Amino acid sequence: MQFVSTPPTTCLTRPTVALLFTLIAVVGLGCTSPRDWIANGFKVGPNYCTPTAPVAQDWIDADDKRVLDDPVDATAWWSDSFHDPVLNQLVSEAYSQNLTVRQAGARIMQARALRQITVGNFFPQQQSVSARYAHNLTTGSGFDRHFSTWQGSFALAWEIDFWGRYRRAIESADADLDAAVYDYGDVVVTLVADVAATYIDIRTLQTRLELVKLNVENQRKTYELTEIRFQNDESSQVDVQQAKSSLVQTEALVPAVETSLRQSQNQLCILLGMPPEAIEEMLGEGDIPNVKSEIALGIPAATLLQRPDVRRAERLLASQSALIGVAEAELYPHITITGNVGRSGNQFKELFRSGSGFGSVGPNLDWNILNYGRITGNIQFQDARFQELLAAYRQTVLNANLEAENAVIQFLKSQEQLRLQLEAAEAADKTNELITLQFEEGEEIDFNRVFSVQNTKTQQEVAAAQAKGNVAQGVVAIYRSLGGGWPSPYLSQPIVESPDNTAEAEEIEAPPATPELPIDQVLENPVGGDATQ
Repeated sequence: MQFVSTPPTTCLTRPTVALLFTLIAVVGLGCTSPRDWIANGFKVGPNYCTPTAPVAQDWIDADDKRVLDDPVDATAWWSDSFHDPVLNQLVSEAYSQNLTVRQAGARIMQARALRQITVGNFFPQQQSVSARYAHNLTTGSGFDRHFSTWQGSFALAWEIDFWGRYRRAIESADADLDAAVYDYGDVVVTLVADVAATYIDIRTLQTRLELVKLNVENQRKTYELTEIRFQNDESSQVDVQQAKSSLVQTEALVPAVETSLRQSQNQLCILLGMPPEAIEEMLGEGDIPNVKSEIALGIPAATLLQRPDVRRAERLLASQSALIGVAEAELYPHITITGNVGRSGNQFKELFRSGSGFGSVGPNLDWNILNYGRITGNIQFQDARFQELLAAYRQTVLNANLEAENAVIQFLKSQEQLRLQLEAAEAADKTNELITLQFEEGEEIDFNRVFSVQNTKTQQEVAAAQAKGNVAQGVVAIYRSLGGGWPSPYLSQPIVESPDNTAEAEEIEAPPATPELPIDQVLENPVGGDATQ
């Protein structure tokens, strides 16, 4: 918002008008020409416009049929992509309770307060009401004289924003406030993506743990059968020990997976704004989220430039541009209208008599003509800072493009990896069934082969579960790179009002959910299937 000051008409005397026209000519001595000063709305310094940024015209994998150029609606992407009611609830609670979000909200409040201060500087900068009483004593000529002085006055000083210094400062404060809002948005984007990624990690680890335990039971039966055959002199002690080694090796995977699972659960607790605690009941049972093979990405310039971190970088650049004008305004004289009115008398009752009033009004001019070295140095500094932020803005856009392209190739190639890994896991499972059947029927089989097949089955099934998790993580990475989750669908809630402002999760309407698949079907629904079935 721009403000244009109008000095009182009593100040526009002929000397004052002449002084102002003289000062207009002074503009030519600075960095801004008189024509630009007038065109800029009587403000020195550059007028900001959004700079260009390097953005790819299209995605590298745009020809892939799974990459759609439909507009991206990523506001509640986790619900639209995964259809998981538990994840929906976790995102709602994290948004309400996460402390990093609350920090970002507090920074918005700070920016609002600073803007209010800056706007206040545009109006009379100094106002004071004073009252004074003095008891005076004078001596001389052989006698003393006592008398009192009563005085009350109101003084005001208003620096007219002749060069736009205060208006440029307000422009900078406006842009800083915008930057704080986009910083908040960036925190929300990161939070939602972190919650979804951690949740997928948990579901993937739960699936891996279940698969490992199933294979432990499978290998335990083989070990017990080997012992029976050894007791019947149908196998050697070497076979028994090798079966035991295989069993214990698989059992050793359990505590490692359980450790990773607990650490992911602890991380989720922190994202939810609470100390680490057992949250198994909150999470319940679930499967790795299923996703569709296609994804809408839109056009790079239409999506990447809307990321909150990109827009924050652009707003910081706009703020810095205005600060160049603030610095340049110091090259010119400061024009201040000062005035004061009051009443005085020797007795308190005289303050209210006719003739006890006094007052003055008039323009003042201050010009730091001997500080031009420091002033021009500050202008150069602010301009160099602008160039730095310009490069930072363009680098932010490049990084956004990089993150998006990396996420896209991760999503596409992880689907191919999952397809191949499912085939490998299915083949390993059939091989294990055949060789186990032969072994149970007492056929002569090299136990090294049995050992190898059972371990391969474990590895392939765990790898398939991990590959399915990687596909879901690819979706998270894509929406993180596109700024998904901002603007937040929960922004109808106050960002921050007080330290006790925590919205209850049950008050937030969760998006519609769909049934989950049982855990024994984890490898039976490859990518491309309907996640709602």
